[in-house]
Amino acid sequence: MNDSLDNQTLDQAKAAPALSLPALLLTFLKIGAIGFGGGMAVIALMEQDLVNKKHAISSEEFLHGVGMAQVLGPFAPNTALFVGNRLYGPLGGLACALAFLIPSVTLVILLSWLYFAFHAIPGLQRAIGGLGPVVIALILSAAWSMGRKAVRSWPTALLGLVSLAVSLFKVNAVYVLVAAGVVGLLIGKQRLAGLESRPDKGAKAVAKGPKSTSVPALALLPAVGGTAAGLSLATLGSTFLKVGCVFFGGGFVLVPILQQKLVSALGWLTPRQFIDGVAISNLTPGPIAVLATFTGFHLHGVSGALISTLCLFTPAFVLMTVLSHEYARLKGGRHFQDFLAGVTPAVVGLVISAAVLLAPGALRDLAGWALMVFSLFLLARLQWHPAWVLAIGAVLGAVGLV
Repeated sequence: MNDSLDNQTLDQAKAAPALSLPALLLTFLKIGAIGFGGGMAVIALMEQDLVNKKHAISSEEFLHGVGMAQVLGPFAPNTALFVGNRLYGPLGGLACALAFLIPSVTLVILLSWLYFAFHAIPGLQRAIGGLGPVVIALILSAAWSMGRKAVRSWPTALLGLVSLAVSLFKVNAVYVLVAAGVVGLLIGKQRLAGLESRPDKGAKAVAKGPKSTSVPALALLPAVGGTAAGLSLATLGSTFLKVGCVFFGGGFVLVPILQQKLVSALGWLTPRQFIDGVAISNLTPGPIAVLATFTGFHLHGVSGALISTLCLFTPAFVLMTVLSHEYARLKGGRHFQDFLAGVTPAVVGLVISAAVLLAPGALRDLAGWALMVFSLFLLARLQWHPAWVLAIGAVLGAVGLV
């Protein structure tokens, strides 16, 4: 009788997520607040916090989520949605994605108000500049952590290296991942000898099925925006909804799309305002897609900022919810596993390529290289939390040492 009860308790523990939903939301809120450096830097934060420290999801599933997240829209919020969906169903996934976005959207609205009220960007560039070397170290640390689990044989190493090489030529990540998945289908998971299903030491508990499960004080900001006479919120929302439907590849792919639409075609922003909007988006954690928040605030104040942001992200969130559901249904199928076996090492290659492509802009002198090496030591060797290492970089940048 006691043995039966013990086994039942053990089964329940295995089926239960390692984090409660409130704890998961707080984790994504924190990651969204410190996620400077773009998509792969944020993925590195998620991997360290959710896979290595809190063991909320296995390394294998996390890498699969990162791969699927790159199909449409910014992949960092999509990955947050995937993790939340795997642990707490569709509503949990949406809640995690929104929790991740709240800090960035809030900060962009505040900076947009300052910009349009005083016609200047707050002088945060020096502090943000000090984050560059830390971000490179963070990405490299994540690549090492992921690679140790995903690259276990020469075929997977070759797939990762080819993906890295192709990515350096700035080939769309979607094409890279699809091609790697096709290779996995052709070769098979068993022949990619390092990718047989093995227990992940870092994954203590992964949910097997979903559980059932205000506008902030920014609304009090003066409506500095709203300068486009006759432009309705419906028109604003529908415009960004259409952009969200063609936002393939994530990251800076959105910049030329919005430049053509908002500046050249519609004239909602001047070229100078657009450039400053991109700069403001880069001064915040989270995805470059919060440029939509800047534009919406300019045209319709806080309500415009929120509508623009939600409409831009809606297509990606809908598709990612569908993919997450299909993943849960199909992940046991042989062909699906073969496809993902090819995708997994390719994701590692993409992560490394992000560090290589960002390095020239972040490591401009000996001080930058020294900070990067020191940060890598703190992150990979001493296991410091990224927030503390990012804080060191910001302080060094603010005082002009980096």
